[in-house]
Amino acid sequence: MHTMIHLLADAPPQMLPARSLMAFTLATHIILVPLGVALPLITLIMHGYGLRTGDETALLLARRWSAVIAVQFAIGVVTGTVLSFEFGLLWPGLMGRWGDVFGLGFSVEGWAFFLEAVLIAIYLYGWRRLKPRTHFLLGLPLPAAALLGAFGILAANSWMNTPQGFSLDAEGNPTDVDVWKSIFTPMFGPEYWHFVVAMLVTAGYVVAGVYATGWLRGRRDRYHRLGFTVPFTVAAVCTPLQFMLGDSIARQVFHKQPVKFAAMEIVWNTDTHVPEYLYGRLHPDGSISGGIKIPQFDSILAGFSTDTKVTGLTSVPASDRPNATQATIAHWAFDTMVGIGSLLVLLALWYALIWWRRRRLPESKWFYRVAACAGVASVAAVECGWITTEVGRQPWIVYENMRVAEAVTATRSYGLWIMFGLVVVVYVFVFGSFLVVLLKMRTRWRLADEAQPAGSPAEGPESDTPYGPRPAVPAGDSRASDGPSERNGS
Repeated sequence: MHTMIHLLADAPPQMLPARSLMAFTLATHIILVPLGVALPLITLIMHGYGLRTGDETALLLARRWSAVIAVQFAIGVVTGTVLSFEFGLLWPGLMGRWGDVFGLGFSVEGWAFFLEAVLIAIYLYGWRRLKPRTHFLLGLPLPAAALLGAFGILAANSWMNTPQGFSLDAEGNPTDVDVWKSIFTPMFGPEYWHFVVAMLVTAGYVVAGVYATGWLRGRRDRYHRLGFTVPFTVAAVCTPLQFMLGDSIARQVFHKQPVKFAAMEIVWNTDTHVPEYLYGRLHPDGSISGGIKIPQFDSILAGFSTDTKVTGLTSVPASDRPNATQATIAHWAFDTMVGIGSLLVLLALWYALIWWRRRRLPESKWFYRVAACAGVASVAAVECGWITTEVGRQPWIVYENMRVAEAVTATRSYGLWIMFGLVVVVYVFVFGSFLVVLLKMRTRWRLADEAQPAGSPAEGPESDTPYGPRPAVPAGDSRASDGPSERNGS
């Protein structure tokens, strides 16, 4: 508490509201990111499977998921635009001095955003209007556009963690910018692939969790089995890979950002044979209370040897490192992320073992209970990952080149608090609307399924083309020839 009071006393009054506002908008926006980055790929996997096998249930699921993509994208427009404005409004020092160096990443993200909007519109329009193969091929660039947007954002963030590609003049301003080096920094590759696979894991478990809940409620038809199997399989395959990528990026942080690594592992003094603490709280005098201590294990994790030297927080002046409170926050977030990832690996292994031995889905209710929670746990792990990245970098906004206090706006703090309150109100409305729309879509799909006669085949969702002949409507059938009836949705 005394450390935090001292920190706030030394910081500009704008720091707390500016950082609170940025943290809130980032934390809420990132909830939507997995659906934006990874759901298009999962949808196209389902779409391709449906076309290859002639499975109308798979096509119907893909079509419904494409509607969710569109709604998510519309909400993401709002939250993403707010974030774009905040960079300029809250951190003018950052953008004013360094915008020419790392701003290309934001430009790439902007172009990817517009391209994604066009591709989503084409993909939605194509259902029932384009030939099946043409429609599928036009949807293939959609995951690439989503990955391009992630490329832009991660290029900017990785540069803030390991800045390069510039020289400084006598006044400390960047010159001689090398755009290639500013994009492909030492942390870009590890951050990018760790992030992309995390999005696949999270989106897969989130979508599968919906159908796992349906399974627990007794809906065990093919629609729910297929709706669970495809996204869960994608997530389960990616989970062990993500665990390895996470280990790789931690080692990169150990080599490229040793002080951040010290914060993540609450290491006070540089030494060998460093113990690992599971949770635990770091105090300003370097002591640690609570947690579970594993002797020498941190050195083993960092360099596969107990003799590995781990840099401590005291290797740099106190003004150049996270304080004890920030280090504890980064450490708890990191441990939580690793803990969730470990549990998800066990869940994936459970799924793989059942499939390998019996060639069928698990039947245990406990499996589906855990699977239903895996989506929320994955989102929590993503949030913890960003907390680790951003808090562990403190007090730098550009690592070892600009402090957060130097970048913050000069706007009066009460104005920022008012802005924060308004943003919270708007976001409650926006995310509430998002939830209402999804629930209404689910209800409409379920009612359409209940109206479908039992055992009657549904018309394929891509059977009509805009200019070709329409199928005849049977006499006495009050339904217009505007496509297939829907099946039970969740």
